[in-house]
Amino acid sequence: MSNQDRTTVVILGAGKGGTALLELFTRLPGVEIAGIADQDASAPALQHASQLGIPITQDLVSLISLQGINLIVNVTGDPHLDLLVAAHKHPETEVLGGSASKVLWDFVQHASQIQSQLFQTEKLAGMGTFASGIAHDINNPLYILLAFAENILEETDDPRIHEQVRSIIEAGKRIQGICQNITRYARATNTDNAIAVEVNEKLDEALNIARYATTLQDLTIVKSFGEHVEVLVNPGELFQVLVNLMTNAIQAMEGKGTLTLSTSCENGVGKISIADTGSGIPTENLEKIFDPFFTTKPLGQGTGLGLHNVKTIIKKYRGELRVESKVGKGTTFSIELPRSPK
Repeated sequence: MSNQDRTTVVILGAGKGGTALLELFTRLPGVEIAGIADQDASAPALQHASQLGIPITQDLVSLISLQGINLIVNVTGDPHLDLLVAAHKHPETEVLGGSASKVLWDFVQHASQIQSQLFQTEKLAGMGTFASGIAHDINNPLYILLAFAENILEETDDPRIHEQVRSIIEAGKRIQGICQNITRYARATNTDNAIAVEVNEKLDEALNIARYATTLQDLTIVKSFGEHVEVLVNPGELFQVLVNLMTNAIQAMEGKGTLTLSTSCENGVGKISIADTGSGIPTENLEKIFDPFFTTKPLGQGTGLGLHNVKTIIKKYRGELRVESKVGKGTTFSIELPRSPK
């Protein structure tokens, strides 16, 4: 995208309105945020912007008077600031403030709520995909519970009873672990700011869910994890991204093949790779797979929102998402996200 097609914006006000605008503008490909200002150093959007590498300042005048700014959005609610903006902005810079900025803020809040609902809807719709795999995994320890419970009713040897009770407890913990994993995935993601997330741990957590994507799996899992790979992201949203990509990979292999998970860090960037040996994606579909509601899955087996949500989340944290695929050979999704500052 050329500079002529890009809109350079500054945000005045880092409260709720500034936070909402920050999240909106970071998702739009044609918008560059030159900075955000607030006289309150503890304003929430300042910390979030700093994590995303966006310049922050308490000096509103210096930001207003920057060269090359196309638009100033004032969400402070302070009428006196309008005079300050008019006195220091460049003639070609447009200003959005007052009632207009309030309408924009309301729109952003509404759009954000819809996006969150789409994320949650897609997750809950995916639970049907995992149902048979979950039932299979729960059925085995349940069989153990019932079998040993029946044995205990007839057992008179105390040591033998203790041994069987320990087996019952172990089986119960397995069921508990399955339920905890599912609950963690199904719960709505909170909207906390990005924090340092250990990528390798999140991949393992996501794998615990994604492996339910098909039953009777004959998968080989290959892990090539770098050390101390941390990225700045909302942990719940990263978890959703990884579950989605792994689920797609497992389904593409129809339960048979090799799933390769790789992580590394380089030049301040955390890298994640999820590769499968499945059917691959036809060239004509590679540009469409991130479009909302596009799916090649049979009716009732996909919402068409998964990869769209994945791309939205990665872009939100100023990351990069790439895909390489060959029909009959497999597909690799690669993610790059800013690393946590040490």
